[in-house]
Amino acid sequence: MRYAMQELYEKYQDNLYIIAFNVCKNAEDAKDVVQDTFIQYYSLKKEFESEQHIRAWLIRVAINKAKNMNHTFWRRNKVPLEDYMETLVFQTPESEELFETVMNLPEKYRIVIHLFYYEDYSVREIAGILKLSESNVKVRLSRGRMLLREQLQEGWENDK
Repeated sequence: MRYAMQELYEKYQDNLYIIAFNVCKNAEDAKDVVQDTFIQYYSLKKEFESEQHIRAWLIRVAINKAKNMNHTFWRRNKVPLEDYMETLVFQTPESEELFETVMNLPEKYRIVIHLFYYEDYSVREIAGILKLSESNVKVRLSRGRMLLREQLQEGWENDK
């Protein structure tokens, strides 16, 4: 099964951008990752089982490319997270605080939390995408939630 490039691009570009940004923490690098991911899909002569298979493949490739981007020397257009945060619009101060806290988590927790809560993937699907065991994904989700709870609680206690 193959889908038209334009259809896939319109459907998944935003999701892939968010995922890549979660790993790179850089808007320009995340855009490059999305572009490279779709170029690789276009160049690939592989048949996929379903649209879910294509989506999981695109996400896996985007995560790998974003990780590779973090290891390259060439990152001159890097925008600090703080500068990017100024361009975002949040509905409430709490949602802004939650976003900042999630972005400050270690990468291995940030990715599984994003895939689980924002992309609505199940633990089994995340395990397949990240090539981890289901129990490892559950542990990372649990530890990520615990870190979020601790960091958010500290902020609330400091506000009192």
